[in-house]
Amino acid sequence: MNTWTGGPLHVAADTSGMDLDAAEEAASRFLKALGVSTDSESLRDTPGRMARAYAELFTPRPFDLTTFPNDEGYDELVLARSIPLRSVCEHHLLPFVGTAHVGYLPGARILGLSKLARVVEYFTCRPQVQERLTKQVADWLQENLDPKGVGVVIDAEHTCMTLRGVQATGARTLTSSLLGILRTDARSRAEFLACTGVTGTR
Repeated sequence: MNTWTGGPLHVAADTSGMDLDAAEEAASRFLKALGVSTDSESLRDTPGRMARAYAELFTPRPFDLTTFPNDEGYDELVLARSIPLRSVCEHHLLPFVGTAHVGYLPGARILGLSKLARVVEYFTCRPQVQERLTKQVADWLQENLDPKGVGVVIDAEHTCMTLRGVQATGARTLTSSLLGILRTDARSRAEFLACTGVTGTR
C-alpha cells in the first residue's frame, strides 16, 4: 500500500487545461443554438456566468492530507456522517446533490477528520456517475491511509432524473463501497451500515 507517512500530502487538481474565455464563447454559441437570445441586459453576461459556474463546479479546493500516528491503538469505527456533496452527472451535465457517509477502521495512522469531507469534494468536482464516485472515495482512502477497512455510502438526488426524462420527483439513489474488514466481517459491516442510518445498499 502507498500509505502516506512523510508529512501532509498536498492534493490539488490539475486546472492547466481550463480556458474561461473559450468556455464563455462556447456557452454563448450553445444558448443561441437552443434559441436563447443573450441580447437583453439580464442575459448579456449569462455565458460568462455559466463558464465561471462550471469552472467552480469542476475545481476542488486543494488540501493537505494530514495523518497522525495511531499512538493509542484506536481500533473502532471512525465515521463522518452526512457530508454534503454536489456533483454533475456526466451524461447530461446536470447537478446531483446529496450526502456521503464515510468511515474507516484505523490501522497505524488516523486521519484529520475534516479530510474525509475534503476527499469527497475532491472527487465530486468533475463530471461523475454516483457509482464511480462512491468507489473512488473508498479506493483513495484505502490506498493513502491503509486502514483495516473503509466504508462509503452516498445518498443523492439526480436532477437528470427528477427534472427531465422520467421526472421522478423525490427519487434518490443509494450506493455503497465497502473494503477490508468492513466488507469481509459481517458484524463490522452491520455496525457501519447501522451507524450511517442506512438499512439497505446497492
